[in-house]
Amino acid sequence: MEQQPSSTVRFAAVAATLIALLAISVPFIWQHDVVAERADDVADLAAPSSMAPLASHDETTADAQAGAACDADAKPANMDFAIKDLDGKDVKLSSYKGKVILLNFWATWCGPCKAEIPGFVELQEKYKKDLVVIGYSVDDTADKARAFATEYKMNYPVLLGLGREDVQDAYGPIWGIPASFLISRDGKVCKKHMGIAPKAVFEKEIQALL
Repeated sequence: MEQQPSSTVRFAAVAATLIALLAISVPFIWQHDVVAERADDVADLAAPSSMAPLASHDETTADAQAGAACDADAKPANMDFAIKDLDGKDVKLSSYKGKVILLNFWATWCGPCKAEIPGFVELQEKYKKDLVVIGYSVDDTADKARAFATEYKMNYPVLLGLGREDVQDAYGPIWGIPASFLISRDGKVCKKHMGIAPKAVFEKEIQALL
């Protein structure tokens, strides 16, 4: 009769098997962790920067730029466009030349755009003699934009960009909204904001152009 192995022998065999399996698996686990870590590093380097609200528009940045009315590479704004307003009338961008222009690309469905509008309303009221805020609705119908403008008490011109990619191309590329452009009295694009920015930043830049 074949002798059965003792419980001690069985325990030792099981333990040896577990140790062997652990020895085999550890290199693969470690290698997987290293590969994953390297992949995460590569992804962080390759990923495009996001439009994080306020991330690049803090008060320190505003103070540092307050003395520079226009960016060093400021170029003439393309204002050779006639765009429909909420009443269906053609409005020429060039008709606003001579004032400081805050051209804001927005839409009724855009949350960050909504957050900026009360500040624009206040700025338009405060600097109405020298400033015109232009709300360029990128894809809303006249009815939707009109209802929104009434709700938010927008006291500045709202123009309709539905089907007018030529205007966006002239100021772009614009990959997302809100996007805002500060245009000087003589028609140069002095400041750009791709993403949301606080009222204080816009006001400092407007004051520098007055």
